Amino acid sequence: SQYLSDAAALLARLTAPPKRVSLLRRLQGASEGPRIDWVGTSMGGLIGMMLAARRDSPIRRLVLNDVGPMVPWNALARLKLTAMGVGTRFASLEEVERHLRDTCAQFGPLEDRQWRRLAQHDSRRGENGAYTLALDPAIVNSMRRGGSAGVEFGNDFLFGIDLWPTWDQVECPTLVLRGAESDLLLESTVRRMRVGGPRVEFVEFPGVGHAPWLMSEEQIAPVRDFILAPEPRKGAA
Repeated sequence: SQYLSDAAALLARLTAPPKRVSLLRRLQGASEGPRIDWVGTSMGGLIGMMLAARRDSPIRRLVLNDVGPMVPWNALARLKLTAMGVGTRFASLEEVERHLRDTCAQFGPLEDRQWRRLAQHDSRRGENGAYTLALDPAIVNSMRRGGSAGVEFGNDFLFGIDLWPTWDQVECPTLVLRGAESDLLLESTVRRMRVGGPRVEFVEFPGVGHAPWLMSEEQIAPVRDFILAPEPRKGAA
């Protein structure tokens, strides 16, 4: 895959009918059947929500990892500060690991081997031998500019990014995961999600902020059980 020249363009593509149809067909072609299951963290969850809200969506079940239809401005401001290190160069994987341990501590505890794996997965080695974080720089640039994605927003813009109109269009079964210390997915947001929108299951992980790593059995099991659960019988309550 390639970086987008503007990260916000990715969200815009999901709302443009010709591009949306093309993307949905590609998703269906990459899956083994006409329906797919979507597990999305943070921005990935917002993209999944937007796709699931479409009438022609192939999404069968949706997992939102520590994100919902209301994203508070203060949480976005903190994420901006964290993402500013995207251009930092590291002399070794050990330096990358130390950086991740420092900036991502709120994601929750990990074993040493898991931190090492993250350092390997979340970095790129350049021709000069230095390492950089494997993040799309356009995401940081678009966050700095504060550009919009052309999606339908609600009226609560003073508090944060309001995507409740999008959420109200989602019909597929949804699993919502939350870190108990998260400042991005608030308890009040979860309560409202469980009242309106699709049928929602909810799991909260103690001692974790934004966002759960989904690397431990405790966090993987609810996702696995939700996706592999048998389809409810038609007409069943």
